[in-house]
Amino acid sequence: MIQDFKGKTAVLTGAGSGFGLECARIGASLGMNLVLVDVQQDALDAAEAEMKATGAKVLARRVDVSSQAQMEALAADVQTTFGAPHFVFNNAGVGSGGLIWENSVKDWEWVLGVNVWGVIHGVRLFTPMMLAAAKADPAYRGHIVNTASMAGLLTPPNMGIYNVSKHAVVSLTETLYQDLKLVSDQVSASVLCPYFVPTGISQSHRNKPAELADEKATQSQLIGQAMSDKAVSSGKVTAAQVAQLVFDAITADRFYIYSHPRALGNVRARMENIVNQENPADPFLERPEIGVALRAQLRGS
Repeated sequence: MIQDFKGKTAVLTGAGSGFGLECARIGASLGMNLVLVDVQQDALDAAEAEMKATGAKVLARRVDVSSQAQMEALAADVQTTFGAPHFVFNNAGVGSGGLIWENSVKDWEWVLGVNVWGVIHGVRLFTPMMLAAAKADPAYRGHIVNTASMAGLLTPPNMGIYNVSKHAVVSLTETLYQDLKLVSDQVSASVLCPYFVPTGISQSHRNKPAELADEKATQSQLIGQAMSDKAVSSGKVTAAQVAQLVFDAITADRFYIYSHPRALGNVRARMENIVNQENPADPFLERPEIGVALRAQLRGS
């Protein structure tokens, strides 16, 4: 667990908005060196200017986290500039909805590329650097936080492509935690599972690759987008509050980070279905009117 952040280095993907930006703000206030990574240049430029104005040392890079070559170049830049990082926040993510059979191969490649491969590259490249630093210095402490979602613990309908990507992140991070415990007491990991929090995630289509921009959205995708926009924009917990939870978890070496602990009732119900060999429960049990409306929209009635 990291107790003192001053002078330590944080790598943050998706740093131009949402949780990444808010974590960068906390890191700057704590005197950290910041590596800001985003695919959106204007958002990255604004974040870089804001952090430099606080006096923080900043390395900003426009990177597509799904790209092996770009992530390898980033890791080399970090090593050259600051050495091994102490905090890695694999946070970049995109949202996408619709009935699971209606997503195109390009949709799958985009969402899994950012949400899963982005985390894989971050873990694959930075963990060895952190472990090497730990071996060289008994005082070194490092922590990796991967952003999943409550959708990584649940299976809400009409957003399967997102669910699949976030379940992968939860599994990857749980395994990372266990693997780290085998080899070091100096580097640990956490998984962030936010529920609906106002960030840029529901507007992910702003960063869609050019080859996806021309694809016509299906009815289920349009319905999913509208529901996501409404849920995310009406969220009462802020990205800044979630960022503070992330730093609290790093300090306490707490693995699971939740923005909305009350949503865990749904996770418990899902786990009981699995253990009791019961069919998956109605996801709209607590809000049946939403299920009624969604079925009517999708069935055209």
